[in-house]
Amino acid sequence: MKQINNWIKAIVFVAIMMIPFQDIFAGNEQRAGQAGASELLINPWARSSGWAGANIAGVRGIEGIFSNVAGLAFTQKTELIFSQTSWLKYGNKMFDANSSVSTISSFGFAQKVGESGVLGLSIMSMDFGEIEITTVDLPDAGIGTYSPKFMNIALSYAKVFSNSIYGGMTIKMISEQISNVGASGIALDAGIQYVTGEKDNLKFGISLKNVGPRMSFTGDGLSFRGFSGDEDDYKMTVEQRSSELELPALLNIGMSYDINVLRHRLTGAGTFTSNSFQKDQYRLGGEYSYREMFMVRLGYTYEDGIRTPLTRTTALRGPSGGFTIELPMGNANTFGLDYSYRHTDPFQGSHTIGVRINL
Repeated sequence: MKQINNWIKAIVFVAIMMIPFQDIFAGNEQRAGQAGASELLINPWARSSGWAGANIAGVRGIEGIFSNVAGLAFTQKTELIFSQTSWLKYGNKMFDANSSVSTISSFGFAQKVGESGVLGLSIMSMDFGEIEITTVDLPDAGIGTYSPKFMNIALSYAKVFSNSIYGGMTIKMISEQISNVGASGIALDAGIQYVTGEKDNLKFGISLKNVGPRMSFTGDGLSFRGFSGDEDDYKMTVEQRSSELELPALLNIGMSYDINVLRHRLTGAGTFTSNSFQKDQYRLGGEYSYREMFMVRLGYTYEDGIRTPLTRTTALRGPSGGFTIELPMGNANTFGLDYSYRHTDPFQGSHTIGVRINL
């Protein structure tokens, strides 16, 4: 009877959370490409990306800042993560700015504060390498290079509300810059996780991401010098205004279930993602763990038309995988090595490697 009551409470909880958002957010493939700051959709962490980000209901620690900030509340004391991603690789070297469209470097820090709160900081930087400068008069370049820089800084707070309910919020600062044009903005995330079951092995999660005001580009690159009058006796500078762009808001709803047998754990997870500016997605993933020291995971992301090149609207083909090796360092401290791979077409996939330290 107790188990049945837990199931009922979980279903009612998820249903109540879905009601306010189901009419606001809906996948709209006709608006694909109309949003800006698309780097907000890239998962820079190795563990969660290894199974396609399916585990928004059970994600734990710093990686929850991207997937579901409620998972940050499970941080025991202090956690540090360093990761690097070779995004959309096309060369032979795995982690090299010259063999990928972009190299993503990420850092995360989480610290427990008080009895039930956790503060988290996440920094994600995208490096596109050196690009030749061209102009109308010099289309063949030869006048120098510039280096675009994208950066997202996220500050999060998560809290344990009860033995079953965990929640949190994130504020993100967005920066996109080239040599003479740039844009900046802010976005908000919020998430909730609900844990139930005899051994807390059934989890539900909801996260709302990338909600914020519109952004626009400004800078000298949007202006030019002109002349007024027949004899060019009056010079003026004309500044063009860029159109405003919206952020790629989305809603995630997911669940996961753990099967524990002695020192082995098998977790299955699923997530539905409702996007405002592209097709809706379904994410499925599984993870096997031995003594929480060795973990291997697989995932798949499905959206309408992803199997056919003519209808596919993303370079990511769907399959992903990864593994983790977690080593104890004494006094409950651990050192972890994470890796994930995401299959792409075209390009030769995306690789992420990360180092995790729990103190």
